[in-house]
Amino acid sequence: MNILVLNAGSSTLKFQLIEASPDAGDAGRARRLARGIVARIGGAASLSGSGPDGRHREEHASIPDHGEAARAALGWLGSMGAGGALRVDGVGHRIVHGGDRFAEPAVIDDRLLDALGALSSLDPLHTEPALRVIRAARAALGPGVPMVATFDTAFHRTLPARAAQYAIPRDLAVRHGIRRYGFHGFAHRSMVERYAVLTGRPLARTTVITLQLGNGCSAAAVQGGQSVDTSMGLTPLEGLMMGTRSGDVDPSLAGWLARRERATVEEVEAWLNARSGLLGVSGRSSDMQDLLEAERRGDAQAGLAVEMFCYRARKYIGAYLAALGGADAVIFGGGIGEHAPSVRARICAGMEWCGLRLDEGQNEAAVGREGRISTPASTLHAYVIPVDEELLIARDTVACLSRLSREGQGHGGGAG
Repeated sequence: MNILVLNAGSSTLKFQLIEASPDAGDAGRARRLARGIVARIGGAASLSGSGPDGRHREEHASIPDHGEAARAALGWLGSMGAGGALRVDGVGHRIVHGGDRFAEPAVIDDRLLDALGALSSLDPLHTEPALRVIRAARAALGPGVPMVATFDTAFHRTLPARAAQYAIPRDLAVRHGIRRYGFHGFAHRSMVERYAVLTGRPLARTTVITLQLGNGCSAAAVQGGQSVDTSMGLTPLEGLMMGTRSGDVDPSLAGWLARRERATVEEVEAWLNARSGLLGVSGRSSDMQDLLEAERRGDAQAGLAVEMFCYRARKYIGAYLAALGGADAVIFGGGIGEHAPSVRARICAGMEWCGLRLDEGQNEAAVGREGRISTPASTLHAYVIPVDEELLIARDTVACLSRLSREGQGHGGGAG
């Protein structure tokens, strides 16, 4: 099946057309036919990507919203198809927040869209754009192309109550569905599953700490292949320091700032989400490479931002080693995790006490490619494993549609 994966971010839309096998676990039977990204949605956007011929293409246009971005991506894919090579048999959508209702991929229909709309208050930054993408894709492709919603929170539904619950009044938690949901589920799952393949270790015997480090950052403690703790919580704001998000702060800070600055809670939340993190501390950029260069030129605030980022990641590794009772490996993924050897080295500095020592040469060489970066003698290893969210979404979509087809045939649904 040719599965179009649409992965909506707050200001981007990543898309891939993947030929995937119904055997969701068969990595060898998935082939990318086309991929691209619509960036800077809401302004002077760009659409870039490549098709079956491998040639890179880039276009620029004003794209006001995610619905228009989806239409542009579909038009771009249609323009390069030859002999039906780029047909779309199904669409998989990444939905960031599944709330307490969605733990498995689900076929999209009007009732599901209503349910997602009701959940949008938990994560309006991502849910509303995803809904616009879904509606635009349904309108463009018609009812003959089935669509599946896959949920980024699903991987963390295995968190035990001790890690999932907040220490707040139970009646409030139950009434409002308040718990630690966790995010970046596809990224963490991608790293864990690939690590198991690389090491020949069964998932059920895999205990690792995964670090998804990019503009958004999170850590996960994975035991027996399942998430048992993660740094993000009710929303993606909790946890590690990020590009523009503060990560962990005193819960009283929002109210304190609102009173002192005579601001609304919504304004303070916007400061914590969009003006904090690396950008807020450095005062100049949310981009790690920019900050590393500024630090080399003597910018003290840029250096402090980088040091805080690495220190907080190292604290979470230590906490999760305690929670897991030890681990097989620490895995780095995401834009920073995959491309910044110096950041990885600083995060792992001083961790010889737990058996982790990086191989300097291997670490420097592992830029955008997978591999072990710890010394052979380490008892806690470190790996770089590039994240592949879209491949997992494609496989989950195929599995969901195949299951639906089997159930329909079993109930006589194929006769209509």
